[in-house]
Amino acid sequence: MDWSLRTRAIAAGRPAAPGEPLNTPLVATSTYVAGGDFTYARESGTPTWVALEEAVGSLEGGYATAFASGIGAIAAVFELFPIGAGVAVPTVSYSGTRGLLEHAEKQGRFTVRQLDPEDTAAWQAAADEVDVLWIESPTNPMLQLMDYAALTGRRAKVVVDNTFATPLVQRPLTEGADVVVHSATKLIGGHSDLLLGVTIAKDETLARELRDARTRNGATPGALEAWLALRGLRTMPVRLAEQSKTAALLAERLSQHEAVTRVRYPGQGMMIAFELADAEAADRFCASLELIVHATSLGGVESLVERRSMYAAESHLPAGLIRFSVGLEDPEDLWRDLERALG
Repeated sequence: MDWSLRTRAIAAGRPAAPGEPLNTPLVATSTYVAGGDFTYARESGTPTWVALEEAVGSLEGGYATAFASGIGAIAAVFELFPIGAGVAVPTVSYSGTRGLLEHAEKQGRFTVRQLDPEDTAAWQAAADEVDVLWIESPTNPMLQLMDYAALTGRRAKVVVDNTFATPLVQRPLTEGADVVVHSATKLIGGHSDLLLGVTIAKDETLARELRDARTRNGATPGALEAWLALRGLRTMPVRLAEQSKTAALLAERLSQHEAVTRVRYPGQGMMIAFELADAEAADRFCASLELIVHATSLGGVESLVERRSMYAAESHLPAGLIRFSVGLEDPEDLWRDLERALG
C-alpha cells in the first residue's frame, strides 16, 4: 500500500508475522549461531538496526544505513569519493561537516569550495565542475534555504543533510539527490538521549558502499541507540507538527519584540534563529532563561537555545545570533520565559 508518511513512521520496519512481537525488540548481541542471515553484528547488523533502516528508508524513499553518530554517517559519505575530489559546501553550515572537509583538504584528500548557500547560480556552476555538492536546507544555524532541485542531474553527486527538515517536510531523493544524511540524534530520536546517524542512498550500489564503509570503520550503532531511535521515529510526525506550530507562533512574536533585531524562520519546522544586539546581550539572554535550557543540540522534546558564534568554528556568524530549538512545552509558557529573558 502507498501509505502516507505519517503512517509509514508507525508501520514501517514493524514485525508482521503471526506470533511475532508487535514492536521490534532490542537485540543485544555481537554474534549469532552460524547458518542464518546474521553472523557478526559489525558485518551483518542486528534485527533492531534493520528495522530502523527499513523505517527511515521508507520515509525518505531509499536505502538506509545506520551509523554510530551523525558525524560518522557524514564521514562515510565522504569515503564514497576518491582522493582529489572537489567538494562544494555552504559557507554557513554544520561545523562538524566543515571540520571534516577542512581536515581532508589539509591532507590533500579533497579540494573544498565554500559557497554562499543562497547563490543558486554559483552552485549551478559548481555542479558542472566539482564531484560533490554538500547541501543543507535549511542551513545550520542560519536557516537559509537552498534550491537543491536545481542542482541535480549534473556532473556532481548531490548530498543533502536533511536533519532539520526531515522527510516529513522534504524528500530530496525524490527530487534528484543521490544521498540524504540525518543526525538521528536530533528529531528522529527526539528525546536527547542517544547518538546515531543515518544515510539514505538513492540506489543499492551507493547503499552497499556506505555499508562497507561502516563495516571497515566500525561506525556501528549500539543496540539500545537503534531501538530508541526507532521508538522515537514512531512519534516524529506528531512531535514535529506540534513543534512547528509553536515555532511559527514564537517566530512571529519574536519578530515584533524590540530587543530582537532579526528573526530567521523558514516557514515550517521547529528551528528558529534570531538575533540580538550583540554577544553580550545574547549571553545575558541565555543566562536569564528559566524554562528553556541553554544547551547545544536540537530536535528534542525540550526547548534549547545557544549562541553559536561562541564556538571558534562559527565565529563568522552574527555575534548575537541565537539558535532556538523549539520543544513541546506549552507555547504560552515558552513565550513568558522568552519575553522575561529578553527584558
